[in-house]
Amino acid sequence: MSELRKDPIVGRWVIISTDRGKRPTDFTVQPPKENSKFCPFCYGNEDKTPPEILSYRTNGTAPNTSGWNLRVVPNKFPALQIEGGLDKVGEGIFDKMRGIGAHEVIIETSDHKATFESMSKKAIEDTFWSFRDRVMDLRKDKRFRYILIFKNHGQEAGASLEHTHSQLIALPIIPKLVSEELDGSLNHYKFKERCVYCDIIRQELSDGIRVISENRDFIAISPFAPRFPFETWILPKAHDSSFEDSQKHEFEYLSEILKETLIRIGKVLNHPPYNLVIHTSPLAEQHNEYYHWHIELMPKLTQVAGFEWGTGFYINPTTPETAAKYLKEVEI
Repeated sequence: MSELRKDPIVGRWVIISTDRGKRPTDFTVQPPKENSKFCPFCYGNEDKTPPEILSYRTNGTAPNTSGWNLRVVPNKFPALQIEGGLDKVGEGIFDKMRGIGAHEVIIETSDHKATFESMSKKAIEDTFWSFRDRVMDLRKDKRFRYILIFKNHGQEAGASLEHTHSQLIALPIIPKLVSEELDGSLNHYKFKERCVYCDIIRQELSDGIRVISENRDFIAISPFAPRFPFETWILPKAHDSSFEDSQKHEFEYLSEILKETLIRIGKVLNHPPYNLVIHTSPLAEQHNEYYHWHIELMPKLTQVAGFEWGTGFYINPTTPETAAKYLKEVEI
């Protein structure tokens, strides 16, 4: 069973994943492995994953058999376990609790060679619906306070399997980075009685220099102070604090702008590995006027090194205005 431990100085929680315990020799850098011919996520290998939690099927086939377009399964090596109580305890000044949560894998397609970039808009839309379905179910569990949905694309971005997939982790705490966004948004709202993200959208649409693309419901921008080169945010134009509140037409336009953005990044940067995260409101505060859910998309182009770890500052060699210009002007 893993543990959650809290840093008493900065209030950051970490997961000590004892089930994934490693000896010193396990951390030795190994040369890249050739891609294995076997993939547990591929069509016909349904018995090689834990039993599915959710699947979208076209022909009424039975769970855990072929005939699916999308599957959601528990992570075979979860960072957190869903069974049990939190059992919060203190050891002097230190706080910890059992590693309770949910860790799920969304297998977005049965096609091993597909990527989010190459998938149809409908397949991407179905992926967003699966995210929403799982959030709606997991938020009934009162142990959970936050659900993070993320995608690691490419080995350098942390993907352990080539077959395209996303992950969902339900947490009994609110992550520190999300708390900082919430606090900053609330402070802005208290001072101006407006959502800071809505203000950003209005200014970016007015200035135009960091706008990559937009459609009826969404905008893609290079943020004013990006941590990484070609970092991109996708935001709903209308204020909404929770991802799961999105409706059908919104997912249609979201899938459209995400696919378009990934094609742009792929063409400009030669299909780099990337990380994608969805930041949304905590489960206990689904509807508020000050926070604005959004997607953060970060191509893996530079390394985070000593200066960044030591200071929390990021050195970005590409201005967001330059990144937006390249992404906006590429032909797709």
